[in-house]
Amino acid sequence: MQVFCDFDGTISIEDATDMVLSRFAGSEWEDIEQQWKQGLIGSGECMRRQIALVQASRKDLEALLDEVSIDPGFEDFLSYCNRSDLPVTIVSDGVDYFIRHILARHGIGDLRIVANVLTYRFAHGRDLYSLSPSPTAAGCMSGSGVCKCRVVRGTELQIYIGDGRSDFCVADKVDLVFAKAKLADYCDDRGISYVGFDNFADLLPKMKAILPSAAREHRALLHSKIA
Repeated sequence: MQVFCDFDGTISIEDATDMVLSRFAGSEWEDIEQQWKQGLIGSGECMRRQIALVQASRKDLEALLDEVSIDPGFEDFLSYCNRSDLPVTIVSDGVDYFIRHILARHGIGDLRIVANVLTYRFAHGRDLYSLSPSPTAAGCMSGSGVCKCRVVRGTELQIYIGDGRSDFCVADKVDLVFAKAKLADYCDDRGISYVGFDNFADLLPKMKAILPSAAREHRALLHSKIA
């Protein structure tokens, strides 16, 4: 079994990327956001153009990231997964540097993270930022900087936890979905089975109750395919 989890709005309370853009990118980032929402550009291009607008020193950037809180129940969730030999991968259409900084501030530093890759350099008297897609993005049908569908491929039982638009395409490609907010609405509209949750304290007992039967069903399905 493997667990894949979105970050912004799922693990983090606030959307870290939106916070950075709102503080340091001026209003142009919102125009680019609208182009993405209208389907004119993919999320990968959207993020790259937005991050290029950021005007902040690394010190100021990190000070803002220090304000981002995470779900209080996430650490207990991780402890359960570690005890149960359930590997957890964070798969996010956000920014790897933001995610690592936020998690490190909360004492979490040993998770696999798949996200857009931030690079920075000092030129013309200021820090300049650019964003590169994850290696998983090649051939992504939705133009994302991270192809979540590719990340979750495998024969083991795949568990996905998410909340938003970047999670839509992967929802029908895993064995078990825990969803809230926009992702729950999307699953309802598409008839995709999911388990609703409000936070990780709510999610954990549901996951403990469901996993044994889900694992049995997955094994039976694999055996039927082999036969």
